[in-house]
Amino acid sequence: MWSAVVAGGAALVVTGVTAVPAGAAEGGVSFSRVAVNGGKPIVIGVKEEVEVPAVFRMTTTLKYDFGPTVFPYRGKPDAGDTLHSSVITSDCKVVDRAKGICDFKEWLYIDPRDYDFGNEDAGTWQTAARVFLAGDAHDTDDLNLPLQVKRATRVTANASPEPVTAGKTITVTGRVTRANWDTHTYQGYTGRTVSLQFKAAGASSYTTVKKVTSSSTGALRTTVKATGSGTWRWAYYGNSTSGAKSSSGDYVAVR
Repeated sequence: MWSAVVAGGAALVVTGVTAVPAGAAEGGVSFSRVAVNGGKPIVIGVKEEVEVPAVFRMTTTLKYDFGPTVFPYRGKPDAGDTLHSSVITSDCKVVDRAKGICDFKEWLYIDPRDYDFGNEDAGTWQTAARVFLAGDAHDTDDLNLPLQVKRATRVTANASPEPVTAGKTITVTGRVTRANWDTHTYQGYTGRTVSLQFKAAGASSYTTVKKVTSSSTGALRTTVKATGSGTWRWAYYGNSTSGAKSSSGDYVAVR
């Protein structure tokens, strides 16, 4: 998995999800005000490259050649695994020139189709920051900022019959699936607790009616009494390795 780290029009090729050379030249650089993906989990599907925005501040009076960047890592910040296909960093937005304080924007790109990206990459990562200094040195800092990387889920819903007579039974079916990063497909997600929700005609929000456990194929099925017209959907709230997702709503008129 190759990464192009771009800053100020210069590019440097490094590796992602692979070992990073040790021997950082620590000292003289500090990073602060770091936010990756707005603090939200990074949810990745099976084909689409994901763009992850980040912002941070760097303070240094040292000369640097490339970067700076912030990035997810596991193991050690300067000798572990990193998670990105490429990184683009903005030019310095000067805050205090004399003290060497700059604000940066960054865009991390993660491609689930890269050969060394798999299901084991779901879970908690940490955040590090690095800048390549003049003279073939670099400074890498552990930011003590955890990141959640999750496999995307999909949920479908179908409510029938449409329309239905008041007091009769509505059957709501659907399926919850989860991204498999090893096979690049979505597969049925077994044993998940999924909420059946209803939004009455004219209402602005959904209310949970009941909860159902998905089958061995991820299938969902339940019945409810038709009491009024409205929209039905399934909502899955995710877990430590899987993203939250709600299905599209299916409107049923009650007559």
